[in-house]
Amino acid sequence: MKKVLFVCVENAGRSQMAEGFFRKIAPDAYQGISAGTKPVSEINPLAIQAMKEVDIDISQNQSKLITNEMISESNSVVNMGCMDKESCPALFVEDMADWDIEDPKGKSIEDVRRIRDSIELKVKELVSNL
Repeated sequence: MKKVLFVCVENAGRSQMAEGFFRKIAPDAYQGISAGTKPVSEINPLAIQAMKEVDIDISQNQSKLITNEMISESNSVVNMGCMDKESCPALFVEDMADWDIEDPKGKSIEDVRRIRDSIELKVKELVSNL
């Protein structure tokens, strides 16, 4: 099983949405996981809502702390973007793709939908190149 790790700071929005899309569209030989450098207690409710609108349920997901084991076991790592430069995963992981996607935290549902759609396009592009 090949693993793709999606990382951001809180693991509450972008990386969770990317994991959801990846799990839905990636080939069976691949597993998508997500984690953050400063995980929070709950997934962004608007991210959950936006993903339900495209028939992907991330409501049971949990924010996870990125570990060295996750990094070493992953075939590739994608940084979703950094809102907090001191906790940016790119500081801790070498050889990572950086998608530079806007953080949905504190945004309107319309903005979260736009962010969701940009993540979906990026994940589809990633999957097409596997």
